[in-house]
Amino acid sequence: MAIDGLIILDNTGRPIIQSGFRSTSSSYPLLHIDALNNALSKSPNSVDPVIYVPPYNANPATACCHVQCNDIRILCPVSGDVDPLFAFAFIQTFVDILNEYFGNVSAATLRENFDVVYQWHQLLEETLDAGGHPLTTSSNALRDIVLPPTLLTKLLSVAGANINSTINSGSGLGSGPFSSPIPWRKAGVRYAHNEIYFDMVEELKAIVNRHGTTLSSTVRGKIETNCKLSGTPDCQLSFTNPQVLTDCAFHPCVRLKRWSESKVLSFIPPDGRFVLGEYRYLPNLSGTPRFTNSSTPQTPSSLAIAKENVAIPFSLKTAVELEENGGTFDITLTSRLTTRDIDRVVAEMHLGEGAGGIKCIAARGGAADRYGWGVEGIGASWAFDSNKKYTAFIIFLLPV
Repeated sequence: MAIDGLIILDNTGRPIIQSGFRSTSSSYPLLHIDALNNALSKSPNSVDPVIYVPPYNANPATACCHVQCNDIRILCPVSGDVDPLFAFAFIQTFVDILNEYFGNVSAATLRENFDVVYQWHQLLEETLDAGGHPLTTSSNALRDIVLPPTLLTKLLSVAGANINSTINSGSGLGSGPFSSPIPWRKAGVRYAHNEIYFDMVEELKAIVNRHGTTLSSTVRGKIETNCKLSGTPDCQLSFTNPQVLTDCAFHPCVRLKRWSESKVLSFIPPDGRFVLGEYRYLPNLSGTPRFTNSSTPQTPSSLAIAKENVAIPFSLKTAVELEENGGTFDITLTSRLTTRDIDRVVAEMHLGEGAGGIKCIAARGGAADRYGWGVEGIGASWAFDSNKKYTAFIIFLLPV
């Protein structure tokens, strides 16, 4: 009644590695691989993220949750009464572990580091217990079992050195796997310079009607952290206005009681890169709602939604005219900020499957290249993607 295991497929649908699946028959993972490959052959561009797998012999009916990650696909068979979001959350955690080990995860990367991948049989067994529940998902703890591929570890492996026993026991970094009393932090970490970095990354998503009125807008953010501190540091992070942070989800290292009482983040951080927390930005509710349609009757629920809307820093208007053998369109993007610049804005317009070519004129063109990054000056450019059938307008804006 939980997650049954993991399967990693290459871009041709062939398995690269899978977990043991000890509690099921040998045909169990093959049923899910075939179910996914059959669904991809019928509709490559629109496959449901959760695929029904019918019963076969002694195997009951199950479901296959899958996620595309570059040119590989990760399958997570589940059985019984399991929320698919639980499986997808575990897949995302597993993808983060892969990124910690290999950087850019792809089939080529897994083949180049197959000596490490071969040890992942043990790693896969550590991430799930016998009952199908997540067991160890901290990259710091898993690195004590299977070392990430580096030039040093490869040279030591060629020389015939026992890398795990050398690092885990002979250098003062602990007595072996899980030697640290803190699950998410390795024991005996040492740095010449003690540093910790925080990046606040926020994403604005909004729904705007054809008149330019904001119907819904939400800002979600996360605190990306890079810790390079020695020993077992105990950190505190405070905010000037913590009331604007709501719907928070923190890393297990954060002391939730301290946050609920004083809105201060108190934690012993993991070593290296991790996400300290995620949140939703809640604007000041004491003011009046912005960008609302006064002609539409406002109900209490719509007023509450409007107050929580975040002001969009620009407006985007389109005018499209379709003809029998083509069409014309006009896109107008205007900045609403008067105090600072907006730069590197990308507006994408989907043209449909029948689009074969396009010719555009950028009103403020000339300064940006085809991709628009790293170009000095103010301007705009455009590019047409013949595969995805969309046009991207890359614009550099000044306050207006």
